[in-house]
Amino acid sequence: MTAVVITIADPAEASVRVLIDELDQYMIPLYPAESNHLLDIETLRQPEMRFFSAIVGEDVMGCGGCWLHGDYAEIKRVYVSPKARGLGLARKLMQRIEDEARGCGKMIARLETGIHQPEAIGLYRALGYADRGPFGGYGPDPNSVFMEKALATD
Repeated sequence: MTAVVITIADPAEASVRVLIDELDQYMIPLYPAESNHLLDIETLRQPEMRFFSAIVGEDVMGCGGCWLHGDYAEIKRVYVSPKARGLGLARKLMQRIEDEARGCGKMIARLETGIHQPEAIGLYRALGYADRGPFGGYGPDPNSVFMEKALATD
């Protein structure tokens, strides 16, 4: 099997931007605009963001990051190319993102995902995320699932 490397990434780098664009093209038809909470490239490059890519061989096949808020980290923009599904990249990305959040002193990870993404919801639940109400700047939304997980200290 080809080695997988999860590394810090610049969301503006061309191969990462391709994945973010793919994610946008996937999400936009699924939800109305007010239910799509897609951070743009410049927001993803801010100092309070940590963003990663999953590299398989020489190809960037996944991405995701966390937004460091006061007392929690928000998981954002986790995506794996359809060509790389089944390799465990999403789990590896999530582990790296959670490790980063923990390393930055955040003991809670939160996320918002959509009701039309059962694979994502299943992954997050399998990783220990539990349903909760809206947080941060989110309001109630019938298209959203809000989740959180306590990040254990080892």
